[in-house]
Parts: sequence; C-alpha cells; structure tokens
Amino acid sequence: MFTNDLSIHEQEFLTSLSNCKNLTSLLIGDNPIIGPLPKLLGSSNISASLETFVARGCNISGTIPSEIGNLSSLFLLNLGDNNLNGMIPETLGHLRDVQHLSIYGNKLHGPIPNSFCNLKNLFYISLKENRLSGQLPICLGNLPSLSEIYLYDNFFNSSIPSTLWSSNRLQIVSISHNMFEGSLSDAIGNMNSLRGLNLSGNQLSGSIPSSIGELQSLTSLWLDNNKFNGSIPSSLGNMKALQYVDLSENNLSGSIPMSLETLTDLDYFNVSFNKLTGQIPDGGHFGNFTSELFIGNKGLCGASRFNVEALVLEYMPNENLEKWFYSPNYSLNIGQRLGIMIDVASAIEYLHQGYSSQIVHCDLKPSNILLDDDMVARVGDFGIAKLLTHDQRMAQTKTLGTIGYMAPEYGSGGLVSTFVDVYSYGILLMETFIKKRPTDEIFLGELTMKRWVSESFPNSIIQIVDNELLNADKEYFVKSNIEECLASIMELAIECTADLPDERPNMKDVHVRLKNVNIKVVN
Repeated sequence: MFTNDLSIHEQEFLTSLSNCKNLTSLLIGDNPIIGPLPKLLGSSNISASLETFVARGCNISGTIPSEIGNLSSLFLLNLGDNNLNGMIPETLGHLRDVQHLSIYGNKLHGPIPNSFCNLKNLFYISLKENRLSGQLPICLGNLPSLSEIYLYDNFFNSSIPSTLWSSNRLQIVSISHNMFEGSLSDAIGNMNSLRGLNLSGNQLSGSIPSSIGELQSLTSLWLDNNKFNGSIPSSLGNMKALQYVDLSENNLSGSIPMSLETLTDLDYFNVSFNKLTGQIPDGGHFGNFTSELFIGNKGLCGASRFNVEALVLEYMPNENLEKWFYSPNYSLNIGQRLGIMIDVASAIEYLHQGYSSQIVHCDLKPSNILLDDDMVARVGDFGIAKLLTHDQRMAQTKTLGTIGYMAPEYGSGGLVSTFVDVYSYGILLMETFIKKRPTDEIFLGELTMKRWVSESFPNSIIQIVDNELLNADKEYFVKSNIEECLASIMELAIECTADLPDERPNMKDVHVRLKNVNIKVVN
C-alpha cells in the first residue's frame, strides 16, 4: 500500500533514490502510486547501474519520459497495467542491453518505433492491450535474440513483415485481435522453434500454406476469425506436437484431412463456421470431439454424435426484405410492413429473453430478414451472433456488423449487449417505412437517417415516408389513421436508436407497442 503522487514534486519518492549510484533493481509494482513517471528516472546517477525496473499495476499516468532511454544498463523493464498514454518514445531503442520489455495494458497509441531495431538482446516483448497502430518494424523478425512477441488487442493494420515468417528463433507469436491483412508466407515453415502462433481476429486472407506442416514444435495454432480460404493442408497431420487448433469462422473449403487422426496429443480442433464438406474424421482424438466444433459447415457429415447429417432449412420463396424494398416491381403496403416488423420484434425478443442465456444477433438488416410463402418474416444469418452468459450484460468483440445499422458503442468500441439489436431494429424500422438505406447518398456529413427522422418528428413525418404508403390500401386502413400510425412507429424507432444503450427500450416493450399500433390500424 505504498502511496505516492508522482505529479507532486515533494512526494516523488524516486527523488530520494537519485544518489543511489549502485542501485541495480527497483521493483515498485502493485502499489497505489499515481501520476506520471519523473524525468529524473533517467538521471546520470541511477542510469549507469539500474538493471531491473518494475512498476506494473501502479496506476501511473502520463507519457513515458524519453529520459528512460538513458538507463543504459537496463535488461528488464515492466510498466504493464498502468494508465500510460501517448506514443512509445524512440529513446527506448537506446536500451541496448534490454532483454525483457513489457508495457502491456496501457493506452499507448501510434506505431512501434523503428529504433527497436537496435534491441539486439531483446528476448521478450509485450505491448498487448494498448491502442497501437500502423506497421510493425520490418526488422522485428531479424532481432537475433527475440523469442516471444505479444502484441494482441491493438489496432495494427498493415501486412505482417515477411521477416517475421523467416525467423527460426521465435517461439511464441501472439498478435491476435488487430487488423493485420495479407496472406501467410510459405516461409512460415522456417519457424522451426515456434511453439505457439495466435493470429485470430484479424483480416488475413489467402490459403494456409502447406509448409506450415514443417512446424514440428508447434503445440497451439489459432487462425480463427480471419478470411482464410482454400483447403486445410493435409500437412497438419505431420505436426505431431499439436494440441490446440482453431480454424473457425473463416472461408475454408474442401474436406478435413484424415491425416489429422494420427495426432496423438490433439485435444481441441475447431473448424466451425466455414464451408467444409465431406466426412469428419472419427479416429484418434476425433472420437472425443463434439458437434459444436463442426457446426456452421453446410457439407459435413459424420458420426451421429456430430449431429451434422449440415441440415435442411425451410425454403423461403419470397427471399428477403432487401429485395422487396429495392427491386423493381415489388411493393409492400403498410399492413405488410408492420406485420413483418412485428414478426422481427417477436424473433429478437425470443433471442433476448426466451432462453436461459441471451443471444445478440449483431447484424439486423433487410437482407437478413427472410420471408416465407405467406410473407411471415424469419430472422436469419447468425454468423456473428454473440451468446451472453446468465451473469453477463455486455461483451466485447472485434467482429463488427454492417455499417449504418451498428449502435454507437458497437461500432466504436466493439461493445455488445441486447441493446445493440434494439438500435439496429430502430434503424430497420425507419428504413421499412421511408424506404431508404441508412447509407443512402442523401445522408452525408452530420445528416444521418436517424437525424432526418428525428428532425421530421412529429409534424413532418408524412413528408419523409415512402410515397407508396400515401396510397394506403383502404381495405385495411381508414385514411385518417395513416399519419397517426406512422408517427407512433417513428417515435418508437427514435427511442430505439438513442445514443446511450440504457435509454433504449427492450425488445419485449418494442414488440408490445408495435402490436398496439397494429390493433389501432386494423380497427
């Protein structure tokens, strides 16, 4: 419970150490210290001797002082789990003796400085869980001592340097949940020391090179949530050390190689939500795997326990709502539109409240609303849906929905709750009755569909709705009720698209209110 406010000079406990010329280790982690690191940390007295500096979990804020690069004898630096912001100073590249560098769990942004190319003794680097972006230094894979890299949960958005795939020294590469793009190089087979490779949650594409089978030391392989295509290399069967493989949520096709049955240490093999076909292997450890690891592949078949002998769905002859909105010679009257949106509300209410765990669809839009022969709506495409456990109200993801329909907290921070679906439903409700996409060319700059509807409510709603509705079918409606009906619907849509999740109604209330509107209309 060592407390200090480093922003107040009198409380800078490091000041009292400034004359300790022989100090080699300074470990102050997990104390409630606040404020920025003082520049005197790099003073000549301390800098010549200090070899280890650990200040993780101290709530330290501000930027990393450039003077820290004066600690010429430092071989271990750990500033993880603080509130550091700003960019990583170029001067960290002056720490020629540093072997272990951890600045994870902060708010650092910008790129990794190219000066890191000077860190020839660097063995371990962890910059995970920050806001770093840009390209990785090309030299990273050439550092002669580098063995472990942890850069996951950042915003890197370039291709992965080819030098990384040629390194025969790296043992662990964990760079998941960024925005890396491009393909895997055939040179990956040269990484003969690699024990763990985690590339999940990026934008990587192309095929998985067969040379990956040369990684005889690899125990864990995460390639899930990317855009890989082509087949699963049969050479994976040569990787005798493999214990954990996740290839789920890609575009992989073809069959699962039977060679994988020979992997005696394989405990987990997930290929769900791809485009795989053919027989699921049943030998080896595949005899212990369950159906959840193979779902979402239309063409797989196998033993009865897999429950994939991939599945017959009800035919939807009227296709989807997108076609009825924007294809020529298709039209829907108010009653049909209202009925469809009531069906959708009923479906989403069930996902949110009809099961022990809540399911968030995450991608409500017209193309995912299917219509049967009687124009009854079904909600489809659960490719990015999220399951919330009974004690969860919110989760975080980097798999985003469709632009124009995403709630603010989902689009900016990846925060998912049932109110994300409520927001999307509100946008869909507006689109249903004004027949304009939220990405329509008229919505530019600060003018969004939500703002357009809000500014037209309540007196000018009739001026923005779809012209087809002004000629409502009198068999179902009394003309004097049309404007009142539309105003009630748009009022509900505006409430559903409130900026703050807690200000939006839940889907049960939405469903009830729409049914009440429908009762007034048909009467």
